[in-house]
Amino acid sequence: MDYYREPDVLLAWNNMSPSEMAESRLFIFSSLIAALVGILTIAYTAFQWRRNINLSWMKAIARSKKNPKTRDKVPVAPHTWILESVSRGKSLNCCVCLKSMSPSQTLGPMVASDSFIHRCSICGAAAHLSCSSQAQKDCKCVSMKGYEHVIHQWAVQWTEITDQLDETSFCSHCEEPCSGSFLGGSPIWCCMWCQRLVHVDCHGSMSTETGDICDLGSFRRLILSPLFVKEVNRTSSGGFLSSITHGANEIASSVRASIRNQGKKYKQGNEPSVDTTNSCDNGDISTESTAETHQTVNGSHAMDEGCNGSTNIESPRQDSDVGKKLDSGSSFKRSASINQKDESQVLQMKQRYELSDLPSDARPLLVFINKKSGSQRGGSLRQRLNILLNPVQVFELSSAQGPEVGLYLFKKVPHFRVLVCGGDGTVGWVLNAIDKQNFVSPPPVAILPAGTGNDMARVLNWGGGLGSVERQGGLCTVLHHIEHAAVTMLDRWKITILQQGKQLQAPKFMNNYLGIGCDAKVALDIHNLREENPEKFYNQFMNKVLYAREGAKNIMDRTFADFPWQVRVEVDGVEVEVPEDAEGVLVANIGSYMGGVDLWQNEDENYDNFDPQSMHDKMLEVVSISGTWHLGKLQVGLSRARRLAQGQSIKIHLFAPFPIQIDGEPWFQEQLCTLTISHHGQAFMLKRVSEEPLGHAAAIITDVLENAETNHIISASQKRTLLQEMALKLS
Repeated sequence: MDYYREPDVLLAWNNMSPSEMAESRLFIFSSLIAALVGILTIAYTAFQWRRNINLSWMKAIARSKKNPKTRDKVPVAPHTWILESVSRGKSLNCCVCLKSMSPSQTLGPMVASDSFIHRCSICGAAAHLSCSSQAQKDCKCVSMKGYEHVIHQWAVQWTEITDQLDETSFCSHCEEPCSGSFLGGSPIWCCMWCQRLVHVDCHGSMSTETGDICDLGSFRRLILSPLFVKEVNRTSSGGFLSSITHGANEIASSVRASIRNQGKKYKQGNEPSVDTTNSCDNGDISTESTAETHQTVNGSHAMDEGCNGSTNIESPRQDSDVGKKLDSGSSFKRSASINQKDESQVLQMKQRYELSDLPSDARPLLVFINKKSGSQRGGSLRQRLNILLNPVQVFELSSAQGPEVGLYLFKKVPHFRVLVCGGDGTVGWVLNAIDKQNFVSPPPVAILPAGTGNDMARVLNWGGGLGSVERQGGLCTVLHHIEHAAVTMLDRWKITILQQGKQLQAPKFMNNYLGIGCDAKVALDIHNLREENPEKFYNQFMNKVLYAREGAKNIMDRTFADFPWQVRVEVDGVEVEVPEDAEGVLVANIGSYMGGVDLWQNEDENYDNFDPQSMHDKMLEVVSISGTWHLGKLQVGLSRARRLAQGQSIKIHLFAPFPIQIDGEPWFQEQLCTLTISHHGQAFMLKRVSEEPLGHAAAIITDVLENAETNHIISASQKRTLLQEMALKLS
């Protein structure tokens, strides 16, 4: 009976000799390996099958594009090729020969043509180095001035679209899925403006019905329509190059004269010392403005230009050196208005495009990307934004090109918004540039957190890093939130450094916080390490690890044991006692420090004599910290900073050299001085709507006020006053 067979089998297995049991196990293991190999073989065959199908689709699309009878009457634009390592293009196909971009498998060293490829920075198409010159001019056309409507620009999806809305995965004509059937189907085109998909078989019918008119898709209000972008004719004026040279030479001569005057004053000892290296940098900046070298990396308008005269176009990593490069010599002040005029002239001459005739309801987005920010992902962000928006509205910041170029392009746009892709230093850089433009109605600023701490982005609900952005839906979700964001106000503060009543350097500006003592020393150590080994700072996580390591080194360091007797703090004219265990003082404007630490703790009910912290109440909060170990406990929530004072005007007297940091940008202040902090004004910021129903109400009110200003129902100053009241009521 079956009931007695099972024990017999088990008994037989137990009675096997060790050699027989080993053979049985080997047989079972071999069978499993054979089955696994079989499954992998089937999967690989299926993958190759689908890859061949996709390649046949691409060839069919290419043939249809080359057929003059089926070519649409759309503007043509050449690709903007940049060199890229072939390792990043292994899954790509050449847009000319349609062959794989994978490196050759032959033995021996790789030649240049095998190790690099050409990649279009606008549309993402790839080509072999030998094929790129033969590529069709079917890239995204940034200017359609003279056309009545925007025309669909259908193209192959040469790169994987990571930022695609769910509704765009269906054919816009037959509404069938466009994901690509495993066994076959119609090839797919994608519009480079609205991101809609269409089967190539459906395109003819769709073109007949709609005329291939594109409405720019879901982000039509944020996209700078190519209908209003005009390419500037550089050859129309015979004196163009001479006018550039003339204007730039005027800047260079004025700066050289200023440097000479500064040198004379330095020798006479009548002025504070001026770093000759920084003076040379100013001269170099002005001289570089004569060279109009167009960067193919930007493809639309990136230029190596240091055309800002006496204004600051430093990299955000060097914000602490701004004061050095803008020292307070009287000759610099005398030439400031001349340099500003020349700066405007040079910016105008360097513009490749100009904007005109934008509709009143347009709200285009001006994007600034700092690829040197903490996460080091500016290059990929730029390409993704070029695909979603008009590349003309996307600018890359560098030490040679500041935000002034983009702001000058948008100076005639009545209402636009700004997106800053970077960290807190980049945000401050852009806010300073906006402040200098003297806009009647300054644009509100949104933040894509690409730095290390991203404290400003945290308080405005944009997230603490790119990881959180990707988890919430990517750039499409960010653009949606920007379009429906509420405008709020941010207090900005001016820090003047004085010695015996004389200003040592140009004023600095604070948006987040100012630190003196142990926290500034950690920031300074990290800054020096970044300058010496920039390759170590390649993503946000490693940056935080290095911050923690540098902080741990200083845990047992008692460098600032005498801190309470070496500083004196005055708030609104009243001296504030610094605790004896304090090793640093922090002045906070926002409720996030060092990557999310709340220094003031609004919910703490033990401080009845203090008001809650707000970033638009024209008040600052002063706290003390008792060493690097205290900073570590603050980071993990095991301790709190000690509240000292709250006020509108703050003076900090330094009786010893100290490290100082403003918004994470540190320097070492060797000269004894007094820091005077006063209210500078308020900036418009965009806050992501997160709370119901107040958040959506604020966004609606913001849109209503902008429309009222456009229709001249209210003035710009009235709109500002109403936004300030709204920010206070809804905070």
